[in-house]
Amino acid sequence: MEKQTTTKSGLIVVSKTISALFTPFTIPFVAFFVLFTFSYLRIMPQQYKLIVLGIIFCFTILMPTFTIYLFQKLNKITSAELGERRRRYYPFLLTIVSYLFCLVMMLKLRIPWYMVSIIFTGLLVMVIFFLANLKWRLSEHMGGAGMVVGGLISFSMQFGYNPVWWLCILILITGMLGSARIISGRHSFGEVFFGFLIGFGCSTIILDPIHSPFLRLFF
Repeated sequence: MEKQTTTKSGLIVVSKTISALFTPFTIPFVAFFVLFTFSYLRIMPQQYKLIVLGIIFCFTILMPTFTIYLFQKLNKITSAELGERRRRYYPFLLTIVSYLFCLVMMLKLRIPWYMVSIIFTGLLVMVIFFLANLKWRLSEHMGGAGMVVGGLISFSMQFGYNPVWWLCILILITGMLGSARIISGRHSFGEVFFGFLIGFGCSTIILDPIHSPFLRLFF
């Protein structure tokens, strides 16, 4: 019995570590960093890339994290309490506002549509999750993982590269992350599965080459 308890505690610790490493807040920044490093976008001026990465970092990582932390401190709410479904609206709203500011800033700077569409995808996923939270506590981590997998497939079609090895790595990480969310007791299998499905569906629809010409009318 003691051995089983120790094993279970170890699994929970590992699960929480995996969840912390692959937090959805970092996804847009990592996506832009990868594009600027491994695609033809690396030929862009260094100063331009740093400006774009700075905007993404400020509005998708720094601002949401700081405002959520400030909200917790002012209202004396713990992280566990903030994770309750009835209180999850506040982090979603704060993050949605941050993404809106980021989207407006990128449009003002006339950043290319295929970059802006990444932030738009993240914003759309969060709005869907916000509405779904009325009845269901979907996994934001898996929504982010779905966005990454769908984005990789869509951008590989646009830029003409073979994504098989990257796709294998991402699917492995996605499986680990989904298992971690279930083992840690944060979500059920259905919440993990449909969270991934929503993220994957949104990124595939918005970022794929067939729908991209329509997005250019707005971006």
